[in-house]
Amino acid sequence: MTYCVAMAVNDGLVFLSDTRTNAGVDHISTARKMAVFEQPGERLLVLLAAGNLSLTQAVLHELSEPADAAQQTLWNAPTVADAARAVGNAVRRVHRREVEALQNFGVDFNCSFVLGGQIAGSRMRLFMIYAAGNFVEASAVNPYFQIGEAKYGKPIIDRVLTPSTALDEAAKCALISMDSTLRSNLSVGLPLDLLVYEKDVLRVTRFVSIDRDSAYFDMIHRTWGERLRQVFAEIPDPDWRDSAATQPLLPEQAPVRYHAPVGADGIEHESDVKPAQTLAQADKSKAQRR
Repeated sequence: MTYCVAMAVNDGLVFLSDTRTNAGVDHISTARKMAVFEQPGERLLVLLAAGNLSLTQAVLHELSEPADAAQQTLWNAPTVADAARAVGNAVRRVHRREVEALQNFGVDFNCSFVLGGQIAGSRMRLFMIYAAGNFVEASAVNPYFQIGEAKYGKPIIDRVLTPSTALDEAAKCALISMDSTLRSNLSVGLPLDLLVYEKDVLRVTRFVSIDRDSAYFDMIHRTWGERLRQVFAEIPDPDWRDSAATQPLLPEQAPVRYHAPVGADGIEHESDVKPAQTLAQADKSKAQRR
């Protein structure tokens, strides 16, 4: 599987992706999920991909080596929005070409992309493109996108990231989000690709490939786990003497309680266990029959 995250803050953009494509007891492989389209001083576009690797690579080929020379690509799109449309159109072309064969083998058409960057004369923008070729843009309300195994790394981003977050802090947040995902999901793995784009620079100035020898990422892994345990230990345990915790529940609020009568042999039998409500109804039925 995959985990990719991209963030848009006032000072720039952050892109982070893992490289694991298969995970199993005896089969692990890697492939880059980040593609960079750079023409220094004119454009810097970054494309993150998740889903079926053959499909995402087919879309990438459509964008970098089009069969039709007049076709719009990430090299000639006049705006970032036009570049997002070019990605969506490439997804649709691959779908038309491949979907029937995939269906014959019971394989879903599964791919998604995040595209962000800046083209000279326009502002930075960040888009997520779906498998149908449609897309949405990041905003001040939602300044980031995730694709792939998103759930594990989402809480830290929701708590920390805002458009005013400093660029290096956003990169740190992305790395912590990735560390949380690595901790909980075997299908996401090192090495990682991290690209941080500074607003209006129109070229790559900060890029790093992070592997097991990265001292900074190792520090994040250790420190984040230690601090989480420290904060957890500092939060008080529940106080059962508190009136709010001990206030009696109304009958309709109470959970169903189960009784396990002791059998003649003095042992509780699973077959003897019945809900308290069922026992009361049974007693009522007996009374009515009498």
